[in-house]
Amino acid sequence: MNSLFSCSLLFAALTMAGCERIPTQTAGFSPNVSPSVSLSPWDAASRVEAEDVRFVPAELTAGADLRIAASERRGLLLFNDKGDELARLPGNYSTLDSRAAGESLIVASINNTTQQATLAGLDVSGREWGRPLLLPAQDYAVAGLCLYRDEASNLFLFLVGEEGRGEQWLVGTGSRLNASAERVRRLPLPPQAEYCQADDSANLLFVNEENVGLWAYPAHPEADVSRLPVDMRAPFGSLKASAGAMASVPGGLLALDHDASELHLYQQQDERWLSVASLALPDLQAPERLAVKPNADGLQVLVHDDASGQVYQGQLNWQPKPVSTTPVLASVAALRQTEPVGRQGDAADDPAIWVHPTQPSLSRVLGTNKKQGLLAYDLNGKLLQELPVGRLNNVDVRANFNLAGRMIDLAVASNRDNNSISLFAIDRASGKITEAGEIPTPLYEIYGICLFKPDTGGLYAFANGKDGSFLQYRLKDVSGKIEGALVRRFAVASQPEGCVADDRQQVLFLGEEDVGVWAVDARADGATELTSVLAVGDLLKADVEGIALYQADDQGYLVISSQGNDSYVVLDSAAPYAIRGALRVGLNGALGIDGASETDGLEVTSANLGSPWARGMLVVQDGRKRMPETTQNFKFVPWSEVAKALQLQ
Repeated sequence: MNSLFSCSLLFAALTMAGCERIPTQTAGFSPNVSPSVSLSPWDAASRVEAEDVRFVPAELTAGADLRIAASERRGLLLFNDKGDELARLPGNYSTLDSRAAGESLIVASINNTTQQATLAGLDVSGREWGRPLLLPAQDYAVAGLCLYRDEASNLFLFLVGEEGRGEQWLVGTGSRLNASAERVRRLPLPPQAEYCQADDSANLLFVNEENVGLWAYPAHPEADVSRLPVDMRAPFGSLKASAGAMASVPGGLLALDHDASELHLYQQQDERWLSVASLALPDLQAPERLAVKPNADGLQVLVHDDASGQVYQGQLNWQPKPVSTTPVLASVAALRQTEPVGRQGDAADDPAIWVHPTQPSLSRVLGTNKKQGLLAYDLNGKLLQELPVGRLNNVDVRANFNLAGRMIDLAVASNRDNNSISLFAIDRASGKITEAGEIPTPLYEIYGICLFKPDTGGLYAFANGKDGSFLQYRLKDVSGKIEGALVRRFAVASQPEGCVADDRQQVLFLGEEDVGVWAVDARADGATELTSVLAVGDLLKADVEGIALYQADDQGYLVISSQGNDSYVVLDSAAPYAIRGALRVGLNGALGIDGASETDGLEVTSANLGSPWARGMLVVQDGRKRMPETTQNFKFVPWSEVAKALQLQ
């Protein structure tokens, strides 16, 4: 557990003895000038009659100083710095956030009359509000909200509610609002939260906990739910009395301590936030709202004083230093997804693709449920079969196995209940799957499995265990029963799982979760010397999970699940294993399919399965099912989209 996170949890429990104070370091707009802020009453505020006022981004104003406001009496307003109204959306509104969207502005607020979060587009140059998009009324009071845009230009709205309730909603794509909003996920937030802000470039969500401190959460819809402290109340941080409203700028955060009438500045450094300065606001008794806009001299500032009702404006001679961000990976969207598996928690694991020999559209995707058994889906993700044979982990398929004089296709799976290899016969005409026996292994904890067809004929299975052991079995029909003969052993130094055999090259590719991907001769009499294919590092992030092989007529690619950063690495399957790139499976807002993350197993085929799978299909396990949140499932992606994203042949 992160030490800062552990420290702040103890603070929340009032048992913080021995935790370190949040560090302080000077950083800012000018290294030679201490940060300072100069504020004075904004005379036009009384004309606007609003508590929450925000700047319109400079790129939309053609040099003018334009602002928006939420007013309980007058609605949502666009006006200039003199308080002259330029456009109005009538209603009773409070709190604000906005994002530039092309040549327009998307504004989020709370409709106090209906208690609904509301979004509306604003044509700034045309001085016209668009038709509002209302989120469904919640069963809790929404205290605050903020907008966030991901690297794929999807727009999300975070809701902050009473008693630690929070939600993330998909509300727009590109420069447009969607016709309806769709909830992506629920978030457990602090019980005293009222304000939030998002840093799009860093994919971070900042939330206050009034009597404790400021928190940073991952904002990406596929991210795990976790948090780190930005600052805590004294004596464990620099906040004297309370954590209040915030304003986020790339590389940093500004926050109000409204009870102490102070403005706090923070610079991001890796996963920590350095306290730059605590600036007194002596003319304000209870600073409640905060807005900033970068300019040549630092940051232009707006602060609302709740005690007097006055809005103050001025200049802060500081800007945070931009931080380096992770390169944006290409993103593809799934066109289909399977029905959720029938068990909670970490259940779905590994897929395989069975290709129908004469009618490709009747092909099936097999998937393991490691709390249940083997599942079979059609190409639209509908569950067709469920075989409750035990805790299956990985699965693989090969065609044309002669069993008792009948040609079948064979699926094998690693069975963690019995540390065995479970066997399944697939009828080549109907696709129906039936149990076909079991092969015991001496493995203490069986884990991964894959099949191999050598040039000399026959069929082999590789099974591995968590201790690094690999066992190779020759599969054969003995009087109508499939038996396995152990023909070879070798090992890697630490835990493996995913593997795939290249029948053309007679090579086995295997993953060592914390180390990387190796190649080894797949033949039973071959050498067991390992050759490094790709090591864990800047591109491939542990854990190394599923490995699959895409084989066209003249080109082959390895596809690897890089679980540590929710991505998929693609490289040539022949030495020197040239890297072709990495990508993510993002959400498909139009079809209501969420992205994929924390992927265990994956599979790919180059077979033409009909539209939209003419160039094949990539199937990935989704470890965090969102939109709606339910049990895990598998996502189907056209290989044509992968090839387009990475400019493959």
